[in-house]
Amino acid sequence: MADLTIRIAGEAGQGLVSIGEVLARSFVESGLHIFSGQSYMSRIRGGLNWVDIRIGDTELYSLREHADLLVALSEPAIHCLVPTLATDARIIRNCHKTDSSPEVVCFDFAKVAASAGGNKRMINSVAAGAIFAILDLDLDNLISQIRTKYRHKSIGAGEMNVSCANAGFDQIKEKGITIEAPRRSAGRRGTLVSGASATALSAAAAGVKFVASYPMSPSTATFTHLAKLSDENGVLIEQAEDEIAAINMVCGASYAGVTSMTTTSGGGFALMGEGISLAGMMELPVLVLLAQRPGPATGLPTRTAQEDLNLAVHAGHGEFPKAVFAPGDQRQCYNLMRHAVFTSNKYQIPVILLTDQYLQDAMKDIDPLDTHYEPIDRFITEDADDMYRRYHSTPDGISPRAIPGGEGPVVCDSDEHDEAGHLNEDLRIRIEQQQKRMRKEYGLVDQAVEPEVFGPADAENVIVCWGSSYGPVKETVKILNLDGRSAAMLHFSQVWPLNIENILGKLESYKRIIVAEGNYTGQFASLLRRAGCTRHLERLNRYDGLPLTADFVIRGAKI
Repeated sequence: MADLTIRIAGEAGQGLVSIGEVLARSFVESGLHIFSGQSYMSRIRGGLNWVDIRIGDTELYSLREHADLLVALSEPAIHCLVPTLATDARIIRNCHKTDSSPEVVCFDFAKVAASAGGNKRMINSVAAGAIFAILDLDLDNLISQIRTKYRHKSIGAGEMNVSCANAGFDQIKEKGITIEAPRRSAGRRGTLVSGASATALSAAAAGVKFVASYPMSPSTATFTHLAKLSDENGVLIEQAEDEIAAINMVCGASYAGVTSMTTTSGGGFALMGEGISLAGMMELPVLVLLAQRPGPATGLPTRTAQEDLNLAVHAGHGEFPKAVFAPGDQRQCYNLMRHAVFTSNKYQIPVILLTDQYLQDAMKDIDPLDTHYEPIDRFITEDADDMYRRYHSTPDGISPRAIPGGEGPVVCDSDEHDEAGHLNEDLRIRIEQQQKRMRKEYGLVDQAVEPEVFGPADAENVIVCWGSSYGPVKETVKILNLDGRSAAMLHFSQVWPLNIENILGKLESYKRIIVAEGNYTGQFASLLRRAGCTRHLERLNRYDGLPLTADFVIRGAKI
């Protein structure tokens, strides 16, 4: 496998995200596989931000720690990021010097942009052209993507950015400096998606019709993608005044029979706890996309973590069934979102889809998604009559759900209630209703999403992971086995409830079990122990706000 990582770094406001997306799409059009991600500070202007774009000749699963090409649009990028480069890396540096070497190319990005008829805001397009030149790629693919990106901007903006890209391309060509790019696949055209866009596309295709949210990074990306899809897919988008209002709006819409969801992050989800518990008592299908970031409190609002697992599993006061899913990559984001919508409606429970900043922002080329509209079954009964009982006790705990306003009375209350839904303090009825609700867990366990096993069947070591650690650990396993070291991966995309008997069967053949996750306390390892796993579990944790990488896991696992 041949691959290299391009790191474009500068200040917030220099258009790094925009040009990163343009470049990623241009590389896909050039027949390359890509995986890209962002690292940014929580400020509107200034600071040090960067976009990583990894390109390769085969499928890529994660980011790398060391970059092969650094494009530095600001001086802090040089001081801070040069130590993170590969030993033979090249640098394109924004400076007034004219001297260059094969290792460091210097030129004034703003001056080049101005000479091309642009302005200093277009230095990102100059940088994009320079990158295409140093990789010796066809500039036409880049120009096409620039025109698409800026087609709705002011008149002439697209062509000015094209001129700037041409100027950056010519500057590098004159210097004759190139890096050997990975081999390109003729005729290959993948679909570029982020975790955020995949979850939004899936929700719309699954029939979600109401979304109420209060914007909070990094969940906002899914919320805004859903807003873009709202007209075409008939989705009502409501920016609520706060997270408490959002979750209660979703509860109300769900009671009325509308497939509904909300998006939030850790602090917002903490405010939703009472609403989650309300859904548990009223047995409402409620879906929450919870995009994690480091805490506590505001923490690092633009970094990544896997710190909210316990919060999700234990959300809401009292005891009631819920399911928690955690997709590992962009395709799982699409598939699991649909499964989460289905599960919430089938079991009439709150369902939490756990993602994080890394997965929300990361873009990857995949085979085209099947995004045609196919709403999930809401499991709504059409034959409710005067004898209808909303909370009728059933063997599987799932009561018939009717929409209010029909022939049968649909009574709901936040207090404990009898089968008809009327408030009741008879303790025998309390026992019956609580047992009925909790019986749903048996179905959730029996139908749990199988953890994915990757690697040789006779591997001695297994790295257990969940959520967005999927790609880094999968790449780790590939590297270790190519190096003659024996390892496999066991990845969980359903993290609660757990089918522990099935899990123990999958773990029994391994001599060594390492649990890798993005938090300090080893939350998933603790859940495994709580569920009944008595095997010794080694913990490998990252909690600096950066995502797991294969480099990090290999160093820490010491296999």
